[in-house]
Amino acid sequence: MTIADIKKSAEQKMQKSVEALKADLGKVRTGRAHTGLLDHIHVDYYGTPMPIGQCANITLADARTITVQPWEKKMVSVIEKAIRDSDLGLNPATSGDLIRVPMPALTEERRKDLIKVVRHEAEEARIAVRNIRRDANDHLKKLLKDHSVAEDDERHAQTDVQKLTDRYIAEVDKALAAKEADLMVI
Repeated sequence: MTIADIKKSAEQKMQKSVEALKADLGKVRTGRAHTGLLDHIHVDYYGTPMPIGQCANITLADARTITVQPWEKKMVSVIEKAIRDSDLGLNPATSGDLIRVPMPALTEERRKDLIKVVRHEAEEARIAVRNIRRDANDHLKKLLKDHSVAEDDERHAQTDVQKLTDRYIAEVDKALAAKEADLMVI
C-alpha cells in the first residue's frame, strides 16, 4: 500500500461518513414535507416487505403535505397503516385511493429535542472522520517503520490527511448548521 492509496482510501471513507450523516439528517423530520421521509417505511406487498416508493407514487401536494398514490387500490389501507405505525408520528388521511400525509407543526420543545438528536448524529460523524484519520496515520507510521517511505514523505502525508480531516469535519459542521436552521424555521 502506497501513501497515495492510503490518502485516497481515507478520503473515500470520510466522504462516505459525511454522506451517511446527510442521509441520517434527512430522516429527521422538520415542519416541512419531503418525499424522503417515507423512504424507510416498508409495507407488506403480497408477503414481501417492500419500500412504499416501490408500490406507490409519492409526491408533494404543498409544503406541508405528502400525497401517496398506491398503484393498486387494495394497497391503500396497508400503506396507510404502515405510515401510521411508523416512528415518524404522522397521521395519514385517505380520500378514495389517495393518501394525504399532513406534516404537523413542531412544538418548541420537540424542536429542541430534534436539535439534540441532530447534534449527536453530527458528533458521531466527526468521530468517524477522526477514526479514519487515526487509521490512515497508523498505516503511514507502519510504512515508515517498514522503511517503505522516507520520514519527510510520511510527515507530508500526515499533514495531507489532517487537511482532509479538517475539510470533512467542516462539511459535517455545515450540514449540521443547515439542519439546525431548518429545524428552527417555524
